[in-house]
Amino acid sequence: MRGTVDDVRNGRGRGAFYGLAAAVLFGMSAPISKLLLPNVGFLMLASLLYLGAGLGLSAFALLRRGRREAVVRRSDALPLAGIVVTGGIVGPILLLYGLQSVSGVAGSLLLNLEAPFTMLLAVLVFREHMSRGEVLASVLIVGGALVLSYERGELRAELLGALAIAGACLSWGIDNNLTQKLSVRDPIAVVRIKTLGAGVCTMAIALAAGQRLPPARLIAAALVLGLFSYGISILLDAYALRVLGAAREAAFFATAPFVGALLSIPLLGDRITAARAGGFVLMIGGVAALLRARHGHLHAHAEMAHEHLHVHDEHHQHTHAPDDPPGEPHAHEHRHEPLTHEHAHVSDIHHRHRH
Repeated sequence: MRGTVDDVRNGRGRGAFYGLAAAVLFGMSAPISKLLLPNVGFLMLASLLYLGAGLGLSAFALLRRGRREAVVRRSDALPLAGIVVTGGIVGPILLLYGLQSVSGVAGSLLLNLEAPFTMLLAVLVFREHMSRGEVLASVLIVGGALVLSYERGELRAELLGALAIAGACLSWGIDNNLTQKLSVRDPIAVVRIKTLGAGVCTMAIALAAGQRLPPARLIAAALVLGLFSYGISILLDAYALRVLGAAREAAFFATAPFVGALLSIPLLGDRITAARAGGFVLMIGGVAALLRARHGHLHAHAEMAHEHLHVHDEHHQHTHAPDDPPGEPHAHEHRHEPLTHEHAHVSDIHHRHRH
């Protein structure tokens, strides 16, 4: 049993690292994108960022040898389509519409709804669980993001504009939870489909809206930024979703404004104000509390059959067919027998039980 506890602790630490690293890379995109936006339309820039991510990961996939992860199957087509539509098409369009009728301050504050929407959907719809301590830690992180997002200025928002931005955040919350469901598949394949699909669709929308391709140097800059801040970031995020579940991942990823605020100081000439310092403190405190949170109790695993990358821990004691891949970790179709035990755990794919 001790090995199970240590595995969970190591997994939580690894998942937190993936989530925070994804937030760092994504947070970099905000101040750098602000430098590109004056010469590149919003939709055009979004499409180039997605395409840079998809093309870069496609090149990596061609160089990768062997296969250990579970492959994407035809049965995954519906959630994959949902990811592309909600995250790559509906979200950006609603955001663009909403930003036209709200002030910059209101828009920045409203964009912080993505994390709460992701958490609510994860808990209420997808059967994840968060303890009171984890909820409090997440509130601190989101509160810090709100403080960092606020700037002095006109707080103006028309109802339809505010609803549109809220709808964009809800779309991304759905996207996050659908991506979590597919995190048992090869994350590189899932993120490639997601980013290429979103990039192509958003490019078509941008061109239909009359936006033109920017100069080659700006295209190159956007593609490189997209590879790191969207491609690698979303890939790390997919690994965090696999290990932690969507609710906890959303809390760690909500630290992205922290990175954006820090980079805005040298890149955009921003200053550290008392409010920003307070936001930093709230976020750091929330992350520390979330890392320390533990959840364990007696729980039952129902019989289940699926395919994903695994090692032969307490949850994976099964026989192998002659054609199953050797070595560990590996991926193949396997069956879980009913099991009742007690150990520390999070809401990963094996722990969606009643509390």
